[in-house]
Amino acid sequence: TALCVCFSGVGGDELSVLRSPQSVVFRDGSWPIPGERIPDVAALTMGFSIDEDLSWPGLAVGDLFHRPRATVLVTVKGVDKLKLPAKGFSYPIENAVPFSLDSVANAIHALFSEETPVVLQLAPSEERVYMVGKANSVFEDLSVTLRQLRNRLFQDSSILSSLPLNSLSRNNEVDLLFLSELQVLHDIASLLSRHKHLAKDHSPDLYSLELSGLEEVGKRYGEDSQQFKDASQILVDSLQKFADEMFNLYGGNAVVEVVAVKEFNSPLIRKTRSILQASQAKKDNPYNLAYPYNYNYSVIFNIILWMMIGLALAVLVISYNLWNMDPGYDSIIYRMTNQKIRMD
Repeated sequence: TALCVCFSGVGGDELSVLRSPQSVVFRDGSWPIPGERIPDVAALTMGFSIDEDLSWPGLAVGDLFHRPRATVLVTVKGVDKLKLPAKGFSYPIENAVPFSLDSVANAIHALFSEETPVVLQLAPSEERVYMVGKANSVFEDLSVTLRQLRNRLFQDSSILSSLPLNSLSRNNEVDLLFLSELQVLHDIASLLSRHKHLAKDHSPDLYSLELSGLEEVGKRYGEDSQQFKDASQILVDSLQKFADEMFNLYGGNAVVEVVAVKEFNSPLIRKTRSILQASQAKKDNPYNLAYPYNYNYSVIFNIILWMMIGLALAVLVISYNLWNMDPGYDSIIYRMTNQKIRMD
């Protein structure tokens, strides 16, 4: 399982790397990353190939034989920069266009279809959810509709009992929408902690989350309001806690990124997919590319390789001994025939 936690967005905005394993190397610098190439960054950190080369100095090659166990991408809308801890790396984003991780999800499906990896794409405020593989069983109790989220907030185990609301209110719908998104972050980490074995398998996991509650708070109260300032700080603390929890659940083998997005330059157009979708239609192969192999490829290859080498050596040894055989001494046929001739 490979984990990479990414909080993402787009705007005049900023991509921040909170956590990353030693196998993924980010360089310190102010190199801008095009908004449409953020999915390519996620794909490269997981060891997948991309259609077009990415000449971005912020990401080095790293260790090709040890890749992250998962990628979590959280899109934070409504702010161009969050006051995240300075221990990570930050890069400006240019050309803030919408993006999705569908290409990364498709790569996971193609290479690890038999192992049913966890794939979760969720936008709580839009009630948009897509779960595939083991995510259907792990996150079956996750609140995904607005009504479910509201009810979840007023349960005994919700974040309202431990979160300092400050100027935010339990009775305002906008505030509750923002808080419900933080509840989703808490519940994802909590549910995954009950299924820790999923973080130790061989297939990479993908988490793509889109948060727009802070944007709604800004529209409701204004970006200079105390409510917006308190919500921003609460969000930063929740994201950092969520990143640390996911990073630890995957044994420190995770990339954690945050992209703060003020506003998308254009709307995101995407194909809708069913939550229960199990397989996708086979696509034509116009480029005559090889079929993707599964995780058992190396095992089968080694079995066949060493069996052929063993058979070849056996044939060689047998042929050598037959060639150098003394018919009168080594062969029982010749010895018996020779004795019969003498008796006659």
